[in-house]
Amino acid sequence: MPSQAKEGGDRPIATNRRARHEYEILETVEAGLVLRGTEVKSLRAGLVNFKDSYASVRNGEGWLLGCHISPYSHGTDANHDPERDRKLLLHKRELSRLSGKISERGLTMVPLRLYFKDGRAKVELGLARGKKLHDKRSTLREREVRREMDKAARVARRGAW
Repeated sequence: MPSQAKEGGDRPIATNRRARHEYEILETVEAGLVLRGTEVKSLRAGLVNFKDSYASVRNGEGWLLGCHISPYSHGTDANHDPERDRKLLLHKRELSRLSGKISERGLTMVPLRLYFKDGRAKVELGLARGKKLHDKRSTLREREVRREMDKAARVARRGAW
């Protein structure tokens, strides 16, 4: 029997590491996805690519755009379109709140990670503002400083023994 995550735990499929580099994440929201059967099988195999994907609100509904889920290898001619728009399952209140923030402040929603929660595919969306080049540099500099401090602390702890 294959190893499963704990009962009720999250089983990660993919993470969008680039999003945290390109954007400043202000808040996160969990949303369900409307998927076809072959898409779920492809997700279980980890065949997903977040590159250039984002979420938007159209006609009062949330949509995940540009997310590439590769066709299922054992699928038939009824296999899914890899680049199709996928509907997000969010409450109306959340949708109206998010669409207000997006239109008012010029923010965007980017997928941060995709995972299975209790057997259902979920996507974690981040309400984000794009970083400028100098912001990216300062983030890299802070990460480097933090890494050096951690290294120095490890060396100091070793010397204390």
